[in-house]
Amino acid sequence: MKALILAGGFGTRLRPLSCTRPKILFPILNKPLLQWTLERLAQNGINEVILAVNYQTEFYIKNSKIPKNGMKIAYSRDPPTKPLGTGGPIKNAQKFIGFEPLMVINGDIFTEINYKEILKAHEEKNAVATIALHRVEEPSKYGVAELTNNNRIKKFIEKPPKGTAPTNLINAGVYVLNTEIFNRIPKGQKLSIEREIFPKLAEEGKLYGYIFNGLWRDIGETDDYLEINKILLDSFSKKQKHKIMDKVKVKKPIAFARGVSVGKESIIGPNVILGQNVNVGSNVRIKNSVIFPRVVISDFSSLNGAVIGEGVAIGRGVKISEGCVIGDYAVIRDNVSLAKGVSVCPVKEVCESVLTAKCII
Repeated sequence: MKALILAGGFGTRLRPLSCTRPKILFPILNKPLLQWTLERLAQNGINEVILAVNYQTEFYIKNSKIPKNGMKIAYSRDPPTKPLGTGGPIKNAQKFIGFEPLMVINGDIFTEINYKEILKAHEEKNAVATIALHRVEEPSKYGVAELTNNNRIKKFIEKPPKGTAPTNLINAGVYVLNTEIFNRIPKGQKLSIEREIFPKLAEEGKLYGYIFNGLWRDIGETDDYLEINKILLDSFSKKQKHKIMDKVKVKKPIAFARGVSVGKESIIGPNVILGQNVNVGSNVRIKNSVIFPRVVISDFSSLNGAVIGEGVAIGRGVKISEGCVIGDYAVIRDNVSLAKGVSVCPVKEVCESVLTAKCII
């Protein structure tokens, strides 16, 4: 069986971090999301993957040196000037598909779903399409499914207004599709499979759901990205032993990649991930934050609830507050304070404090 990973989006809600990397390469516990996905697919016996990408995403993936886990990987490209939505890339990938059902996975989700089980459920129902469904507290951000007793989806509504969703079972971004689906998608046109295909299949009685209760997160927004890192960090940190530098205080859970250095009297944690070759000075305080590789954080600075992009340089006495996102290779000068919710674009130099939430371009 083959899997198609939809990775052609531009990650606008994750800017400025997504200005310089696709969502599918965001590090989760210091390992790219795509690597997590490929590993789980391999564990479930899937050894051929098609990546539906734009040219920029393809370039980044090919240069990321992610282990392929024995996977055969092909690329299906969106036209450079015409994004194809979610349905168009499925049609565009038809040339790679034989006559078996196709697994389709949204590239911006982290999940521990059993891919074998959803395939089994799909085959048992002889469905045209089967959607993985997951229960959430607030379903209005997602596609919502209403089921019959035998898990047939009788109604599918994409992003219903808040308070109107018929259930809290949402589209978890994993589908099994029979090849009949290709006949329903026009070639070369932008199309939303969630808005234009799934509701029609539900009306025809050909759409089914597979409910699973395992770990699932959409990392489409910064808060979601921080949350999945925190969830995994809780279990990871219990199994790992860290060689802690002298005169450094650590509050678990934490995760350090290779080459991390931390100066004396610094306090790291809880809920902190430091990427490869991060250099933290003395008397630094970091908590509830994800720090990408090759970041330098100078003495007496403090970070709380922030995401810091690759290669960022943070000066002495800097204060970075909750919800701040700093793009790759930005420079934050000495004694600058960034208020809650400030974002800084890549390669930008910030020399003065920013006391209200805004994007520094």
